[in-house]
Amino acid sequence: MRVLITGADGQLGGALLRNAPSHADLNAIDVDDVDFTDLGMLRARLVVEAPEVIINAAACTNFDAAQRDEGLAREVNADAVAVLVAGMAETGGKLVHVSCDCVFDGAATRAYLPDDAPNPLSALGRTKAAGEAHLRPQDLLVRTSWLYEAGGTNFVRAMIAQMRERDEVAAASDQMCSPTWATGLARTIWALIERQAAGIFHHSDVDIVSRYDFACALAEEALALGLLDRGPTIRPIPAEDAQASPRSSRFSPLDCGATRAFLGDEAGEWRTNLRLMLQAEAQLG
Repeated sequence: MRVLITGADGQLGGALLRNAPSHADLNAIDVDDVDFTDLGMLRARLVVEAPEVIINAAACTNFDAAQRDEGLAREVNADAVAVLVAGMAETGGKLVHVSCDCVFDGAATRAYLPDDAPNPLSALGRTKAAGEAHLRPQDLLVRTSWLYEAGGTNFVRAMIAQMRERDEVAAASDQMCSPTWATGLARTIWALIERQAAGIFHHSDVDIVSRYDFACALAEEALALGLLDRGPTIRPIPAEDAQASPRSSRFSPLDCGATRAFLGDEAGEWRTNLRLMLQAEAQLG
């Protein structure tokens, strides 16, 4: 199975490479290899690679950057996806595309199901939803939320940096979601590919948590592992006070029941996975 992983230098791309099955014939590209805003270059690279499966982990995920330049975010999050789909249509291959909870508006009173209609409120959400719309029934869409990985650029490592610098940090107590360890997501993606899954699947760690409760757990775990010298005070605040414009919905957990039933296993609980990630972070030094 010839597999091309895009966004290979990102936290999910790295996790996909580390957890790939031994029989996969892997190739990986990132922005240093292909400019995803240059659609002609991207098409040409697909011809050279001739993959049977593309796992698209490349994306513009920076909320502020997408708000400033929605057109640029759309080129990466939607237009490039259309090129990948067209390439797979020519060769009979499959696109595995990764999206996120930002395509939903947060107005639901229960976790979002795979077939719930997207209703994005932000530029990031709109461009991600536009990318999803290019997929064919035979492709695989995997949505996730609050993604983090050891050594990556993510909210967990940003929180730790704040905790090292400040005696007190604030976190929203009314912003709810399910965090996701990229290693667990990568394993789920490979398992879905092995089972020839198609359509929409959700994956996140088990259980729902607020930003505030997550920050409290993070401080406790990081202190125990020596990643912090002291435990800061964590102050709960409303989401509207946490930032000038909310980066994600107030309530955006994903219902992953169908994914777990299809694969016949259970994703790890969020605090267990957070501990595993921090253990790996501690080993990085």
